Amino acid sequence: MMYFFSPCGERQSLCRAAVNGRVRTSQRVLVGALMALFAASMAVTIMWCTSMSAMGAMPMPGGWSMSMAWMRMPGQTWSGAAASFLGMWIAMMVAMMLPSLLPMLYRYRQDVGDGGAARLVALTVLVGTAYFLVWTALGIVTFPVGVMLNALAMQEPGFARAVPLTTGVVVLIAGALQLTRWKSHYLSCCRGIARQGHRLHADARTAWRYGLRLGLECVLCCAPLMAILLVVGAMDLGVMAAVTAAITIERLARAGERVARVTGAVAIGAGVALIARAVGV
Repeated sequence: MMYFFSPCGERQSLCRAAVNGRVRTSQRVLVGALMALFAASMAVTIMWCTSMSAMGAMPMPGGWSMSMAWMRMPGQTWSGAAASFLGMWIAMMVAMMLPSLLPMLYRYRQDVGDGGAARLVALTVLVGTAYFLVWTALGIVTFPVGVMLNALAMQEPGFARAVPLTTGVVVLIAGALQLTRWKSHYLSCCRGIARQGHRLHADARTAWRYGLRLGLECVLCCAPLMAILLVVGAMDLGVMAAVTAAITIERLARAGERVARVTGAVAIGAGVALIARAVGV
């Protein structure tokens, strides 16, 4: 019996192996770049929070303190303050969200399939850019709202005294939202469960839309935990680390929904404690 080997088939196999090798290399490069970005954003966030803590906080009626993040520095314009806040917000969001985003970027590369190593890197970067653009938009909205509420607290002592109670109510509601089907739905979207096996076109428009959708779903999924971060202490490294851990674990753990419910129960307990403390004051 004679066996015939096709040179054409061998060349195709070699070409496929070479392409797969380039894709794996590009993937390692991309992961390395993202890890460097995470380390840089983490360093900037720690430096920013440390500098804010060094400035101290303004004691307010009701037994709480106002963070300097919502105030202008001496000689700083409001546009400069907004730009500074937005820069720090972006660094903070990259540090907080990148660990749970990495698996989604990897899943995107799998869903795209063969697109060439360089093209896959470019499309993946585009997805990440669109994703963080959504978080940037949230920061643009957050700053003026925070400034307005803190200005009102400085001008109205009655409003300032109600802040501790309001904080407890917000934490309580955020914890309750962690237990809802609404949270489960968006958590499933962020975990990629709703899109398993869905093939995507390897083009810029699809990548951009995918990143925007992923960012919007992530914002909605993280809304309860981000609300807790903002009202309890956006510049508090301990609170930030706890929220980041909760977001990452509920995304990556097999029992993600169970983790979200446990986090919700803890938040409900903390909210009740904060309300009791505020009423006691």
